[in-house]
Amino acid sequence: MLAMSDTVSGDSYKECRATADWLLSNTQVRPTVGIVCGSGMGGLADMLKDPQVIKYSDIPNFPQSTVHGHAGRLVFGTLKGKPCVCMQGRFHLYEGYPVQKTTLPMRIFKLMGVETMILTNAAGGLNQDYKVGDIMIIKDHINMPGFAGINPLKGPNDERFGARFPCMSDAYDRELRQLAHEVASELGYSDFLREGVYVVLGGPSFETIAECRMLHTLGADAVGMSTVHEVIVARHAGMRCFAMSLISNRSVMDYDSQEKANHEEVLETGRLRAEQLQKLVSNMVARLERNNNSY
Repeated sequence: MLAMSDTVSGDSYKECRATADWLLSNTQVRPTVGIVCGSGMGGLADMLKDPQVIKYSDIPNFPQSTVHGHAGRLVFGTLKGKPCVCMQGRFHLYEGYPVQKTTLPMRIFKLMGVETMILTNAAGGLNQDYKVGDIMIIKDHINMPGFAGINPLKGPNDERFGARFPCMSDAYDRELRQLAHEVASELGYSDFLREGVYVVLGGPSFETIAECRMLHTLGADAVGMSTVHEVIVARHAGMRCFAMSLISNRSVMDYDSQEKANHEEVLETGRLRAEQLQKLVSNMVARLERNNNSY
């Protein structure tokens, strides 16, 4: 039985430290950048040089990925000379995990030395100006489960991870967002690059028409089932965060529409846009400076 002082939001510091130490003893890479691959975007990990792959099932205290399109492994290596760790597969509330468990890798990465997190996801476009295949830089989020008290920081706080009441008005790093725009312009991607607000729901069912209308009215441009809770924990731990959504389908807003959201469409859109998204991420990573808030 863990003592209350050893428990932080449902996961102990000792467990996270033990997992981080196990990983550090099983790889020569000392990552400063962490990358989370969204549905259909696991190819980001294939860009790493001298890759070392560790299955989630082999990692102590690590959850297991159960979703099609999520490989369920960590890939260590270098990207544009920067030491990285890449998650091929993330964890979601709808898989049945507590929210603290879905975000456990963020704390482990922090203890391994990661300073910057880059997160990707597939999302439904609520903004009617968005097209399937657009890439939306996330500038802010709405944590719908949080309105019901589902927050990864719920429970006793451990100051070794971060402060009790972390600020979230700067959750998505302004300078990294600016860097993304500059890189996209140089690559000729500006025509399909957007910036907007992401709203997270619990899933796994896709949203109803009434829910999509409500979320759009609240100010959300895209809707999905991930990322937000990871960002909350990463920011709590002091890591810089950059996130973007691949608009894989347009959310249905019209009762007369015959469109239906489906996971296969999400994966296919990821495949079609994967190469460009990978170039965007790799060129951003190339310009990151360690221990520096600028790029």
